[in-house]
Amino acid sequence: QVQLVESGGGLVQPGGSLKLSCAASGRIFSIYAMGWYRQAPGKQRELVAVVTVGDGTNYADSVKGRFSISRDNAKNTVYLQMNSLKPEDTAVYYCHVRAGPIATMEFWGQGTQVTVSS
Repeated sequence: QVQLVESGGGLVQPGGSLKLSCAASGRIFSIYAMGWYRQAPGKQRELVAVVTVGDGTNYADSVKGRFSISRDNAKNTVYLQMNSLKPEDTAVYYCHVRAGPIATMEFWGQGTQVTVSS
């Protein structure tokens, strides 16, 4: 069984910061990428940030310069440092893992709520 355990969500004021963590455990033999998606009420789930096996990163335009994704390969853990948070960042944030090597596999966390409000 593969599990993604997320933590770090909560309520913060605009301009504040949060750090999300996601630890993958179970029968994952080769992780190609780990990332974060988010889904606000009434909206589609969207990519926030991804870090690849070579530590390359990609960010949504809306979070560039404010969010930073990092990965601890030895611990199969991905982090999302969120700074200068805006109300528009309010959403459920989902951890995502893409893995192999025989066939591509994808795994999702259960989601953690991030609320940015004054």
